Amino acid sequence: MIYCLERKQTIPGNLSDIWSFFSNPQNLPKITPPELNFSIRSNLPERIYPGLIIEYRVTPLFGIPVTWLTEITHVREPFYFVDEQRVGPYAVWHHEHFFQPATATSVTITDRIHYVLPFSPLTKFLHGPLIAPKLQRIFDFRKNAIEKIFTTQFSSPSIPNQSAN
Repeated sequence: MIYCLERKQTIPGNLSDIWSFFSNPQNLPKITPPELNFSIRSNLPERIYPGLIIEYRVTPLFGIPVTWLTEITHVREPFYFVDEQRVGPYAVWHHEHFFQPATATSVTITDRIHYVLPFSPLTKFLHGPLIAPKLQRIFDFRKNAIEKIFTTQFSSPSIPNQSAN
């Protein structure tokens, strides 16, 4: 079974600054919940490009660390990019990121994820009580982190730090 999660949010800022933040893979830890123990294992460029492979270590469930290997498969600057899991906890993970001006001073970000659980259909009973709520919490954290980063930026003359601390 293919599941789909879609989240939208509109944040203050201009498309160029928002693209600059999201197209820098070094910023991913800033919008990832700490309980995932997320760590980047790759040397990263400052900008994504099609074919970029990124290796992470993450503990998505039960504190069990797993390797997550992602490929950036499509980039249409500054509007769209796609990352796809090549190795990791899902059988399929296809994450589309869309950026569209909402007004002269705000941008709507849309995340659309299509995913398949490993060992489907045996694991489909885990989706409702475990996997879907966990993904909702991860994307709730992400939404709040993004709002904080860009609300601070919009009220300040400086652009948010674009590299990991």
